[in-house]
Amino acid sequence: MSGSEGPVAIKCWERFGSRLPRSCTVAPDGSLSWEAGGGPGQGLRAALTAVFLPHGFPDSVSPDYLPYQLWDTVQAFASSLTGSLATQAVLQGVGVGDAAASVSAATITWLLKDGTGMLGRIGFAWLMGSRLDCEAKKWRLFADVLNDAAMFLEIVAPGFPSCFTLIVCVSSLAKCIVGVAGGATRAALTMHQARRDNMADVSAKDGSQETLVNLAGLLVSLLLLPLVSNRPSLSLAAFFLFTILHLYANFRAVRAVIMETFNEARLYLVLKHFLQWGKVLTPPSANRMEPLWTGCHSALSLSLGVPLHSLISSVFELQQVSEGHQQPYLLRWDRCRGQIQVTLGQEVSTGVILRAATHGLLLATLLEDVPLMEELETLRGQIRAAPEGDSWTIVKETYQILDKLYPKFLKELQAVGWETEHHLLEVDEWRATWPLQKKKTL
Repeated sequence: MSGSEGPVAIKCWERFGSRLPRSCTVAPDGSLSWEAGGGPGQGLRAALTAVFLPHGFPDSVSPDYLPYQLWDTVQAFASSLTGSLATQAVLQGVGVGDAAASVSAATITWLLKDGTGMLGRIGFAWLMGSRLDCEAKKWRLFADVLNDAAMFLEIVAPGFPSCFTLIVCVSSLAKCIVGVAGGATRAALTMHQARRDNMADVSAKDGSQETLVNLAGLLVSLLLLPLVSNRPSLSLAAFFLFTILHLYANFRAVRAVIMETFNEARLYLVLKHFLQWGKVLTPPSANRMEPLWTGCHSALSLSLGVPLHSLISSVFELQQVSEGHQQPYLLRWDRCRGQIQVTLGQEVSTGVILRAATHGLLLATLLEDVPLMEELETLRGQIRAAPEGDSWTIVKETYQILDKLYPKFLKELQAVGWETEHHLLEVDEWRATWPLQKKKTL
């Protein structure tokens, strides 16, 4: 390969992630000479990428990583500035800089504030812990709004000396709830963004980005606080300005997240669109339509994994709820309470849970005043004409409708990029076993 003929190209090439590949040639002396480019690059930009972005970016993270992180950086900066204003107000309220202030009184106030927050953290995790995975975007936004409300209380607390301790305790309670909701949902979003089993790396780089932003916020705060000190009106105006920026950036950050797994709201939106138009919404379209303040707007509430004893109370009811199908779940429509309850069999798979949720939301959609496909309009008419106590017959009809629709629905979900092997549906831990009935044959 060497001699006077010059360099010779050979079939060797390399590529760094999704960058353009580069090939090599053989020099006259037999050494390999690689084309320029194609690697991670040099200089300041490459250094910043290596320090603050996950290894292998952008291939190692979800496509929505960069827009989310950009808006998350803006909100973190605004939050850092409002936090500095709130901290200054609390310190003034407990007597920092006041020669007449009592050290013991300030200590008691601080201990009460921290103690209230600790109790709130435990209580919120107990009540809402299982829901944070299911609706991570909604709870993330909720946490940031609550955080702004808590800091507003701290800003105005010095203006009410008689209620100062109570106000800062309520603020501490809110901030601890923010810590639970924000931390848990951040972990859920990190799990979504990590695409190469690199959750620890994504989380660590997110921490590095936040530290850098907080450092920038600290430097700006050093310039800002002397300007607003002893000027409550100016301090309050700055707080509202940064709070508006914080809330807007948070909304944009959460809206930028494109989850490919189903929670109840996304499944309901996709299913209703399919029943109306015969087509499945893509993950970006459904995520843009997903409500961020409320849950699923279905006519009925859906409960998955309820105990069998709450579903039936007699042998007759067991026969009614299990007749005509052999699915490993039982579905009951409680017409009086407006509930759809689903009991799951032992060792049910993710696919079964997704089908059961689809079944329940199908029934909920039939009760809404929205145009549907022709065969579903017929069933809707039967539902509305059925006697008050004849919900069993309606549920049996929906089993048959779902048997026809679900294979096509599932196939189209997978075709447009939905993840059907995992879900974010809220499912209780109850499982049951019951005698399966044989299907009637003609």
